Amino acid sequence: MPSTIVKDWFGCQFTDLHPMLQQLHIRGGRLVGEVTLARGSGFAGLVGRRLARKMNLPEPGAHRLAVDISHDADGLHWRRSFNGTNRVDSLFRPVGNIGQGYWIEETGPLSMQLTVDIIDGGWFWRCLGVKFLGVPVPRWLIPDSRAYKVIEAGKYRFHVEFSLPILGSLVSYSGLLTAGHAAP
Repeated sequence: MPSTIVKDWFGCQFTDLHPMLQQLHIRGGRLVGEVTLARGSGFAGLVGRRLARKMNLPEPGAHRLAVDISHDADGLHWRRSFNGTNRVDSLFRPVGNIGQGYWIEETGPLSMQLTVDIIDGGWFWRCLGVKFLGVPVPRWLIPDSRAYKVIEAGKYRFHVEFSLPILGSLVSYSGLLTAGHAAP
């Protein structure tokens, strides 16, 4: 069912998104494809392993990712499934609009305050703050995140990465996804 929740948040900047991203966030749908999950080396790899476990991510390597996107009165729902088993569900609730607002992503006990930068039609998340069980967490305790979706050769390029200064990349996954049939 079409929804204007994302379009309303972006306002006139909604048309700056690639048309495929616009349609995905109006109609919802399912994206599927292969992604590669990687962890850092050395100490970064140890930290990445713990972070991946907490995020319910699979072991490093190639995996089939399915992302189901839907809307309701609560917000924007994302259900990620790696290999049909490792599920990661998020609820994104809009606050205000792109000029003065943000999104709150809730995944289990963690909530992140995020804004979006539109770069060359792509959707780039930027973290503004994090809470754990409702308690603000100092930014220096939280790994940096880099997450985006762009259109590449008619497909959806997804990239999610967490890193720490000096250590570098802890854990990441990235790949090209295609539009598929929505999950039941």
